[in-house]
Amino acid sequence: MAIEVHLYDDPSVALARAGKFLASRPVHRNLVLTLLHGRIARPEPGRYWVAHDGDRGVGVGFQSPLDFFVTTTPMTDEATDALVARIAADGIAPPGVQAEAATAARFTGQWTEATGSAARPDQGLRIYQLIDLEPPVGVSGSLRVTTAADRAVVHEMIAAFHRDTGERSVLDPAVHDERIDAGVYSLWDDDGPRALVGRTETIAGMSRVQAVFTPPEWRRRGYAGAAVAAVSERIRAEGADAMLFTDLGNPTSNSVYRRIGYRAVAENLRYRFTG
Repeated sequence: MAIEVHLYDDPSVALARAGKFLASRPVHRNLVLTLLHGRIARPEPGRYWVAHDGDRGVGVGFQSPLDFFVTTTPMTDEATDALVARIAADGIAPPGVQAEAATAARFTGQWTEATGSAARPDQGLRIYQLIDLEPPVGVSGSLRVTTAADRAVVHEMIAAFHRDTGERSVLDPAVHDERIDAGVYSLWDDDGPRALVGRTETIAGMSRVQAVFTPPEWRRRGYAGAAVAAVSERIRAEGADAMLFTDLGNPTSNSVYRRIGYRAVAENLRYRFTG
């Protein structure tokens, strides 16, 4: 049976159709799974593709906001080809694609052939999963969950994080306030806030550590590693597993996470379409 790709504008429908598929590999499919949950909680126009082989889900694509890259789960070549064909047939022109390395490369190759366009690598990420937690020793300070009193410093650090990474924030400041109140963000405090760490809600037994940032004046003191380790320990204490993404071009962050017990499980690539 040929693979069919269905396009939905309602993330809750896409999640209902693909939830079992997404939850079956919570590390490799975590990004799309959490993005769908986030879009259900905070509605915004989007496109959500679900690829089916008969009654079995075999891939999901996510694009929201509508001018963002298409983010997909890992997929077979056949499922990837079907997704590209559907997007091209619908006349949609995404700026690029982000996916696990093999899927991203296949998608990009098929897209440039189908549309006569070109593409270039835009970013490389590594997916890590926590295996054996080894918290650093000798780092002064401690972790604390943020409160409403921390809103100004969290907003400042989040803005600086996006400037550092070159990524545009898709969240309204009010959403960050909601996350602060919900305990999503934590600060490493050593006579003042020194590093920020965020996390996603636990979905399918997995929570993703994110938005790790240390202001330049407080770097190389172990604050970020200690903060990530402490947040990871809390995730484990809740009965969940922890994972995170790192920039392949940042040797410091990759070495820090390996030292505290994270191990690489996959690479995630982003391509930008041009021409």
